[in-house]
Amino acid sequence: MSAVQVVDGARVRTGGVAGVNPVAKLGASALIAVPLILTLDVVSASVALALECVLFLFASLRWREFWLRTWPVWLAAPLTAVTIALYGETSGAVLLEWFVVRVSEGSLALAAATFVRVLAVALPSVVLFVTVDPTDLADGLAQILRMPARFVLGALAGLRMVGLFLDDWRALELARRARGVADRGRIRRFLGMAFALLVLSIRRGAKLATAMEARGFGAPGRRTWARESVWTARDTVFVLLCVLIPVVAIWAAVVTGSWNFIGTAG
Repeated sequence: MSAVQVVDGARVRTGGVAGVNPVAKLGASALIAVPLILTLDVVSASVALALECVLFLFASLRWREFWLRTWPVWLAAPLTAVTIALYGETSGAVLLEWFVVRVSEGSLALAAATFVRVLAVALPSVVLFVTVDPTDLADGLAQILRMPARFVLGALAGLRMVGLFLDDWRALELARRARGVADRGRIRRFLGMAFALLVLSIRRGAKLATAMEARGFGAPGRRTWARESVWTARDTVFVLLCVLIPVVAIWAAVVTGSWNFIGTAG
C-alpha cells in the first residue's frame, strides 16, 4: 500500500495515486461525493465504499498512516449513526421508546445507511488529499483551473502557516510552564494560550502580507511559475475511473430498488 522514496533527505510518495495531478484528485473527490449525497441507502454507499477500498490500495499510504489519518472519520460515522437511530424519523415497528428517544425499524435502516454513506463520502477525500503537496495543488489551481494567482498564493501561504501554529503552541506551553503561569486550571490555561496564539497569528499574518506585497506577489499582469503543472492522460484516466464509482453505486441502488432520494428519505 505504500510507495515512498527518500529524495534529498525527504520522504517523497511515488507511484499510484501519488503521481496524479492534485487538481485531478480534487475533482475526483467531488465527483465521488456529490452523487452519493443525493441518495440515502445502504446499497449505493456500500458499493461505493467497496470500490473505494480498491482505490485506497494505490494511495501510497502505509496501513498505520491510513488509520492515523482517517480515524476522525471512523469516529464520526458511528456517532452520526447512533444519533440517527435514536432521534431519526420514526417508521415501521417501534423497538425502543424512552422519553425523547424512539428507535424504530426505519430509524435503524437510516442509521445504517448514514453510517456507510459517511465513510463512502469522507474517506476518499481524506485519503486523496493526504497525498497532495500544497504547493503542487496551488500550481494546479492557478495554471490548470486559471484561478486568481493572488488568491491561490495567499491560501498557500496561510496553509503553510499551520505547521508554525503547532510549533508556536508548544513554545507557548513550555514558556508558560517555565514562568509558572497558569499551572492550575486547564480551561483557564487553554483560553490564555489560545488568545496569545491568536495575537501572534494576526501579527505574523500582517508581516507575511507585507512581505508578499513587497516581493510583487500582488502585482498585476501575468506571472510566471517555478514549477509547471501539467494535465496528463493519466489524470484523465484517474478521473474517469473515479466517476465509475458513483455511477456503479447508483446503478446498483436503482436496480435493487433501494434508491432513496435525499429529498424523500425516511
